[in-house]
Amino acid sequence: MEQSELLKGTVETITYQNADTGYCVLELNNGYEQVTVVGTLPYVHVGEQLTLQGSYVVHPTYGPQFKAQVCERSLPASAAEILRYLSSGAVKGVGPVTAAAIVEKFGEDTLKILENEPGRLATIRGISMQKAEKISEEYKNQFGVREAMLKLASYGITAAEAMRIYKKLGAGSVEQVLANPYMLCDEHIGIGFLRADEIAAALPDSVEQRFRVQAGVIHVLRHNLGNGHTCLPADKLCSVAAGLLRMQQAEVAGQMQQMLDTGTLAGVELDGRQMIFLPYMYQSERYCANRIALMRKAPPAEIPVHVSRLAQIEEQNGIIYDSFQKQAIASALSEGILVLTGGPGTGKTTTLNAMITLLSEAGANIALAAPTGRAAKRMSELCGREAKTIHRLLEVEWGEEEQQVFKRNETNPLSQDVIVIDELSMLDIRLFDALLRAMTVHCRLIMVGDVDQLPSVGAGNVLHDLIDSGAVPVVRLERVFRQAMQSRIITNAHRIIAGQMPELQDKNSDFFFMNRKTAAGAAALAGDLFCQRLGKAYGFDPVRDIQILCPSRKRQSGTMNLNNLIQQRINPPAPEKAEMQHKGFVMREGDKVMQVKNNYDVGWEKDDGTKGNGVFNGDIGTLVQISRAAGTMTVRFDDKTAVYAGEQMEDLELAYAVTVHKSQGSEFDCVILVLTDAPPPLCYRNLLYTAVTRAKKLLVVIGTPYGLQRMVENNKKTGRYTGFRHFLMQAVQE
Repeated sequence: MEQSELLKGTVETITYQNADTGYCVLELNNGYEQVTVVGTLPYVHVGEQLTLQGSYVVHPTYGPQFKAQVCERSLPASAAEILRYLSSGAVKGVGPVTAAAIVEKFGEDTLKILENEPGRLATIRGISMQKAEKISEEYKNQFGVREAMLKLASYGITAAEAMRIYKKLGAGSVEQVLANPYMLCDEHIGIGFLRADEIAAALPDSVEQRFRVQAGVIHVLRHNLGNGHTCLPADKLCSVAAGLLRMQQAEVAGQMQQMLDTGTLAGVELDGRQMIFLPYMYQSERYCANRIALMRKAPPAEIPVHVSRLAQIEEQNGIIYDSFQKQAIASALSEGILVLTGGPGTGKTTTLNAMITLLSEAGANIALAAPTGRAAKRMSELCGREAKTIHRLLEVEWGEEEQQVFKRNETNPLSQDVIVIDELSMLDIRLFDALLRAMTVHCRLIMVGDVDQLPSVGAGNVLHDLIDSGAVPVVRLERVFRQAMQSRIITNAHRIIAGQMPELQDKNSDFFFMNRKTAAGAAALAGDLFCQRLGKAYGFDPVRDIQILCPSRKRQSGTMNLNNLIQQRINPPAPEKAEMQHKGFVMREGDKVMQVKNNYDVGWEKDDGTKGNGVFNGDIGTLVQISRAAGTMTVRFDDKTAVYAGEQMEDLELAYAVTVHKSQGSEFDCVILVLTDAPPPLCYRNLLYTAVTRAKKLLVVIGTPYGLQRMVENNKKTGRYTGFRHFLMQAVQE
């Protein structure tokens, strides 16, 4: 454990400062030497005297530094120190010239004048009364943050958290927190319910019980968003919250009713059961249902499908559409909305390409999009035209409180009159809401997805609810085409989803099963296959062509252990390879890495010199350079090179092995699926099916026949409580 120490000195230079988060890197003169200090230190400026509490650490890239946890400031006292302080830009609106004029007039009383008598600043030439008041307000605002940090630190609240609290609650934030510490559970502040409970227990005065109960109820609902539920049955919510709060259910039920009465919660009866929502989730599901009902009632003009033109497309592509494919093509051109679903090898892509061709020929302006970067890239390759992530299509930006905001919305809609969304199973209700809001009234929406794959990581069950509602046209392709039947990967995928064991004995296919009973044996075999055997036998490049998939990150056969094991074999330490400690593991030049979040600020450059910004969740590349001097990591993604700096590097992880959930929307030439010792909650049919369908040319499954059979037979649909299906059915009937 790091030992806490004190460090005192004067701020000499500010190396880096983030105004939004308060994070700062500075050089402090302690009277003997310059010390690099890092931490959340909002509104720190050159010339200030600091007393810091923290610890000395050695950063793998930047070397020795002092990591500050608590900061006390002493303002400059002499006129010379005050001039240096103000000239550094410490107070917005005061530059070096203005600073000199103020200090010349008020000397050592300058800072008192700024705080208490701003009107006197207006006696200086060039400073109006309005400007004087703004200068004073900015100066006092800094001290509000500082005071909040000092007072809240005694309750275990870090400087970074105090910064978020002050930004959310403003002046009087400390008083508000002391009166109701459960307001810290606000999603924009991010302090969990259990910590808020601890803070409440440490306060000298008791907190009103209703604050605690209401925060506990909201905590349960928010937690279950992570499990995919947009709502919970009232009785279940009450029971779970009562257990968390260690209270009688009747007391909790009373508070829940008050929350419903005041609009803090939203409630509606569905199928005879009271369902409780967080208001914004209720609004999203309601909006999506009403918008789709409108699309059904006021569809765009029908585009006729000429049989002769369809026959030409068949001849040009050497295919023959079956009756369901022709039905889907006709529906796409006649309806305002369509869901096209089906498993691998059933012709979804050829059907979609026919739709796009006919719509283009009719003069439609078409946009293609998918929930993730890799899914969008795959869509581009299959359709032969650009596809974007939905976030990119909607022109995402980061607004206040680091929340994503879409530039495309009701007041600034998309210009396209046809939107095609692939991998619909990955789409959560909030993103679907944003997409529908950005579409013009008569825009067509064509949605493609495999209903048997895993549902979205985010809350909602969009694809299932759309299909189950019966409120929109749905075409399900079930016939596996002859060419696809030659692939054991595809035929076994269909066997799995039908509840049948895959064929394991065919040694001349693209699907291999290798029996390993122990996790250690499975991990060792996966390493051998990845690093040597598959490359030697099939010519696969380990980093580019082979992907290991696991149900879980943990355990010996999980991604964390496999990544470390394979890294040591395929990319061991070498004097010529820079490396750094990163999120508990080593990242080294030459490593295979994955972007695990959408980040629209990372800069990249293509081979042709084209520059841009943005890398996306699921993008896989190679770490080509670590620069300690510049504090950057450079990653090669296909045809472009991206440079990561500072906090951007937090979004990268080793990717020799990734979870099945992270692989959604991607395909790989060769997949090694490690199932031995998979956690029981993750041993179910849809997860197995999703993993199997990630492989294009070769799939090797490592496990036991019993374990495989257990997954095939476990058809636990990922049950999710949602209101969307019900709202859709109601909306189209109105």
